[in-house]
Amino acid sequence: MESLNIMSKLSIGISKVGENNRAVSSMIEYILISGILMLFLVITIPLVSSVFIDQPSNQLTTYAFTDIGNGVSTRIVNLYAVIPYYNPAIISTKFDIPDDVAGRDYWVEIAPGPHPKENFIIISRGDYQSSVSLSGIGATAMFGWSGGKTTASGLNRIEYAYAP
Repeated sequence: MESLNIMSKLSIGISKVGENNRAVSSMIEYILISGILMLFLVITIPLVSSVFIDQPSNQLTTYAFTDIGNGVSTRIVNLYAVIPYYNPAIISTKFDIPDDVAGRDYWVEIAPGPHPKENFIIISRGDYQSSVSLSGIGATAMFGWSGGKTTASGLNRIEYAYAP
């Protein structure tokens, strides 16, 4: 009789252990799923920065540098259009370009090209550089040499001086 009593106590204890296992398995499942999700998060965060922030910023920089170079070239061509040929004159104009592109500073430089009298406007910052031709005005004998380098902050000046 006593052995039957012990068996019934054991069977009750075993069934209670099964109920406790259900709680433990839910907790283990929660920890495993949370760990896998944290792993995905750790892998995804560095990729999100380069895909959604760096690449659009670099593309914007490329387009903005080309636009700025074209704008500076247009201003130089406009100045060239009002030059009085072979008359002593000093003509100066001021213009403004964006202070920064994608939150960073940049340089604008007028530099000689590979051929004589072929000048380029070079807009650069670190690894990025864009080059725009001076629309052929450097090839004329009258225009002479052009050059210079400036940052984007403040007003910029273009000057033509002809002294006989």
